[in-house]
Amino acid sequence: MSKIIDTFIVPPCPEQIEILYQDAHLVLINKPSGLLSLSGKNPQNLDSVHHRLVQLFPGCTLIHRLDFGTSGLMVIARNKAINAALCHQFSQRTVTKVYSALLCGHLAEDDGVIDAAIAKDSALFPLMSICAVNGKPARSRYQVVERFYRESEDGTSLPVTRVQLIPETGRTHQLRIHCQQLGHPILGCDLYGGLLLPGTERTPRLMLHASELHFMHPTRDEPINAC
Repeated sequence: MSKIIDTFIVPPCPEQIEILYQDAHLVLINKPSGLLSLSGKNPQNLDSVHHRLVQLFPGCTLIHRLDFGTSGLMVIARNKAINAALCHQFSQRTVTKVYSALLCGHLAEDDGVIDAAIAKDSALFPLMSICAVNGKPARSRYQVVERFYRESEDGTSLPVTRVQLIPETGRTHQLRIHCQQLGHPILGCDLYGGLLLPGTERTPRLMLHASELHFMHPTRDEPINAC
């Protein structure tokens, strides 16, 4: 089997990480779009959420990740015990994550569920694929917030839908590939369609933002509702 080589070089990210909350156990942040969660194997891809935060909070670890292009809420553990406690919540699916996204086109239904297994295929790297046979179960819910039109450079009115997305599982690229499965890819998605709307020339950032994060504080046993 040939070895997968990732040649992607991340452009510099001038935006700062916004620290929303911190205590002796954890840190809540708002990640900017265009910043890796973890440093890549290529030394040119050193800059990341972890690389920046470990200089402020030595020993901190990531509980979960957001894609390079996705912005929004992340929780960071400040020691191994908190890491284990929070990882347990994620593995038991007691953590609720809510995302806001702009999708290409107007969805016909106001809400729904995408239930489609996702598989990793080295031949398609870095793409994932929908595969009922070899894929792992993946389920996402969506709720339409608004349908509107964006004007393109050539004056054409283009349909766009703002949705709230709630992943019930946590597969790689789950929301991006599930929205593609709906026939309405996320605007700005370079992997699963939606990179450009018809009649436009400027590539937008990935229009996906982790807007809410709900979990239990691992030491105080009280709910944390970040939004």
